Amino acid sequence: MRFLSRRLVMPNDLNYANSLFGGRALEWIDEEAAIYAICQLDTNVLVTKHIGEISFESPAMQGDVVEFGLETKKVGRTSITITCLVRNKITKKTICVADDIVFVSLDAETRQPKPHGKTNSLLEQ
Repeated sequence: MRFLSRRLVMPNDLNYANSLFGGRALEWIDEEAAIYAICQLDTNVLVTKHIGEISFESPAMQGDVVEFGLETKKVGRTSITITCLVRNKITKKTICVADDIVFVSLDAETRQPKPHGKTNSLLEQ
């Protein structure tokens, strides 16, 4: 798994318990996974279709630096499935894991699914 990006947990990212709000973490995961998918498929015309199981393991607190590890699980004809692990940069403790994040490539004009032309060779990168 490659750790490609980092974020600093700021006061407006916190929930009532003063830890990273789960909704903010999911927003970041969707954005980071989308950027990863765009880079893998060489297109920015895609949409999030599905996010599978999400498991929160430990809190992130204000001032923590969190990093996002991403890897390709599967490449379909029009889709790519990704796993994202969010961890504390300093302690390496897992904050959460989002599995089976599916993005679908679309035709720019019709907005219908479109084959992206990539293969499972992306799994090796």
